[in-house]
Amino acid sequence: MKVYIDYNATTPLNEAVKNAMIDDFAVYGNASSMHASGRLAHARLEEARSNAAALIGAKPHEIIFTSSGSESNNTVFQTMRYLADRSVAKEAIRNEIITTAIEHPCVLNSAKFQQELGFTVTFLPVDAYGKVNIDALKAALSDKTLLVSVMTANNEIGTIQDIRKITSLVKTAGAFMHTDAVQAVGKIPVDVKDWGVDYLTMSAHKIYGPKGVGALYIRDRGGRRAAPLFPLIHGGHQEDGLRAGTYNNIGIFGFGKAAEIAKQRVMEYGKTLFPLREQLREALIKRIPNIAINGHPSDVIPNTLNVSFPGAEGESILLALDLAGIEASTGSACASGSLEPSHVIMATGAEAELAHGSIRFSLGWGITQEAVDYIIDTLPSIIERIRAMSTLA
Repeated sequence: MKVYIDYNATTPLNEAVKNAMIDDFAVYGNASSMHASGRLAHARLEEARSNAAALIGAKPHEIIFTSSGSESNNTVFQTMRYLADRSVAKEAIRNEIITTAIEHPCVLNSAKFQQELGFTVTFLPVDAYGKVNIDALKAALSDKTLLVSVMTANNEIGTIQDIRKITSLVKTAGAFMHTDAVQAVGKIPVDVKDWGVDYLTMSAHKIYGPKGVGALYIRDRGGRRAAPLFPLIHGGHQEDGLRAGTYNNIGIFGFGKAAEIAKQRVMEYGKTLFPLREQLREALIKRIPNIAINGHPSDVIPNTLNVSFPGAEGESILLALDLAGIEASTGSACASGSLEPSHVIMATGAEAELAHGSIRFSLGWGITQEAVDYIIDTLPSIIERIRAMSTLA
């Protein structure tokens, strides 16, 4: 039996999305062209933009399409560098960035790069459940703070942050607020107007759309962008000059269809997957001694379960699961191949052994009761065998 339970890494293409994309292969025009074929491509692109905006409570013109969540995040951080340069010229210097210790590598590495360029960067600590330390945020905010970037839901342990509360504090300090919501969109309700964020990142392949296309929300006030954005890619006029390059028509059309479906099913998502997640959690606690559940017990995206197995190496567990037909993960897909312990779990205060022995089970549409039962029946003997080998060594 084959069980795919790594939906936080990527999701299979929804059948309706696939069929829509196949139909759209006939729309070959360049969306920047003025003739009939170009106008048709442009109309489809704008329909996709409207669907992506509706998924997060935004206006269509507040969305620009990118190649990925990583590109969207990098664009925000590079924008801060340009803003800091301008502020220096005006002698109103804001050159401090605040983020967290548990962000995705594309945010952590963007922050570290800005640090190398002279920014002061604060990496906020989190508690044992992965929640941001609000007191530490308050202490870090100042009149020098330019950007605060806090992910909505963690990709490894699933913990959800109170973005509305964090944004309120950030706005009081006069800084910009960005959230990487790649793992939250389509799983929980997301409303950028309610939260008040300036920037929000999405990715199509996390919501059963195609790979290679993402989006960035940029807050707009009264028809004018209140949140500034400087292009990461320079060239033509595409995306109002904010993201040059010929449009990825098929990818964007697929994103739009995936967003439309995700909006329709977001409430059903939690009601369907959380009970299966809880069944898996309770069964593993009952059947395998000495394990630890990572992440918040209630403020967690409904599909994610991260478990540590002391005495068993995560890579060994992963390989044994794979041989049994179960495809899970040891953490972020972007960190695969790394022998370092999870930076997320280490940030919660766990020992390195616990971080090394962690497995992420991320459920999604397509997971069945039979699949969950198979994992429950298969994993205990795997852990027992690996622990025995470790003890003998």
